[in-house]
Amino acid sequence: MVKLFKSLINFIYPPICPVCGDFVDSHGYLCAACWSRFNWISNPKCFKCGYPFPADLDLGSKPLCPHCAAGECDLDFIRSACVYDDVSKNIMLPFKHASQLKYQTLMSNAMINCLRDLDIDVDVVLPVPLAYKRLFKRGYNQATLLAHPIAKHFNAILDVDSIARKYRHDMGHKSAKQRRENVRGVFEVKKLDNIVGKKILLVDDVMTSGATFYELNRVLRKAGVSAVYAVSFCRVVHAI
Repeated sequence: MVKLFKSLINFIYPPICPVCGDFVDSHGYLCAACWSRFNWISNPKCFKCGYPFPADLDLGSKPLCPHCAAGECDLDFIRSACVYDDVSKNIMLPFKHASQLKYQTLMSNAMINCLRDLDIDVDVVLPVPLAYKRLFKRGYNQATLLAHPIAKHFNAILDVDSIARKYRHDMGHKSAKQRRENVRGVFEVKKLDNIVGKKILLVDDVMTSGATFYELNRVLRKAGVSAVYAVSFCRVVHAI
């Protein structure tokens, strides 16, 4: 019956690529041409933070970028599906700021796919919280929308209540140091029992400097979680 219902829906509303409008096999998926335009992050990349290396380098099975080799990343793992560029931002920004929710499925699926190289158990999926002022203005938390199918994939709890965020001005064009200072102390644990001893996967749409993930990790470790992973749809790639 479910199969028949899906077939009927597909007949009435044929699945199309959310970017170009060409017909595709399933709702929310990209056509081959649009898929090829993205700078998807694959190996070789930093084993810990997922920073992409030039494709022609042979760095072994578990290479580390200079920052991770120096112990500057305290999270267990970070992964991002693609590089932030003109192609990915034309999906990420409308999804984040203009209610273009048609991109949700392809973004979540890409994030799930980029985690497949990690053998991890996840207890709690925690979308990066928005301050209430920003949530009220936007009407939704884009990280929460992305986190729903990711939590389902891991058979994990989706937690939107345990961590609260104070409002601060947008981090816009700030430097990495300014971002770290701006986000310091903005997160507060509200429901400790939900997270203590848990393995937590943080979810966000974009990773710029990593300051938000690092600050959440600091707060969560202090609260007694056992592991912290993070995933984003895209990430800004700086020269290292």
